[in-house]
Amino acid sequence: MNILFVAILMVLLYYIMKKAYRNTKDIVINKVKINDKLTNQHHPKLTILQLSDLHLENISISPKELFEKLKDEPIDIIALTGDFLDRKWTIPRLAPYLKVLNDLNARYGIYAVLGNHDYVLRKNNLASLIRLLEEHNCRVLQNESESIIVEGTWVNIIGIDDFKTKRSNLEASYQGIKTGTNLVLTHDPNIILQMKKYHFDYLLAGHFHGGQICYPKAFHLIKMGKLARMNVIKGLHMQEGKPFYISEGLGQTGVNIRVGSRPEITIHELTLAKNKRKAIKAI
Repeated sequence: MNILFVAILMVLLYYIMKKAYRNTKDIVINKVKINDKLTNQHHPKLTILQLSDLHLENISISPKELFEKLKDEPIDIIALTGDFLDRKWTIPRLAPYLKVLNDLNARYGIYAVLGNHDYVLRKNNLASLIRLLEEHNCRVLQNESESIIVEGTWVNIIGIDDFKTKRSNLEASYQGIKTGTNLVLTHDPNIILQMKKYHFDYLLAGHFHGGQICYPKAFHLIKMGKLARMNVIKGLHMQEGKPFYISEGLGQTGVNIRVGSRPEITIHELTLAKNKRKAIKAI
């Protein structure tokens, strides 16, 4: 009887793991609209493709498949919100994905921030990762910003470095920004709890993988900051009236399975308010 019980348990475990692995290939494209109430007032719009947490050691979509999913989408900006990889031998795997992103012809370019797993790389290897990104026309923002003009409206793309590894510098990130809309890119969304004095109109992050393994809940995220303890681990949320979005990410870390979560590609449509005040540090 004990042998039969163990055999049944092993078969059940096999099918559970098989299904959990299959979930990593069930990629969802989520489309999010922000400030859509302004759409009928002839305000400019910005379409942002967000990819997060590729974790190229455990990613279940090829560059070709990624292109096929996105080739017909009009894209203004591509935002990469960290955790590309954490092993030096994986760095070359990133190049085909970056080529695909360039082939999507984002109108205003590609922008990236780094995540805690990227910082596992030692100094020279981290420099190689950043160099590879830059060689493929990707602007890497480490506590800095870049401003673009969208139909006469300034948009500040603010890249806040990784909060988990204590590399965030809000004052440096916001230095010299224009009067306009503040789009913040960061990896660990817990940074928003430190941003009371720093205005953002929309913030994009990742880091939590939507829990990745949520059965019945993602209890393993408890140590990943206050937001996780509040069960704020994916999707659209508000912080003091300001919207932010946490992507579930494309890849997996640790065990290459997902339970109660799906890999995610996100397309955000951000309607820009005209004649905004100067959205910098509040005094």
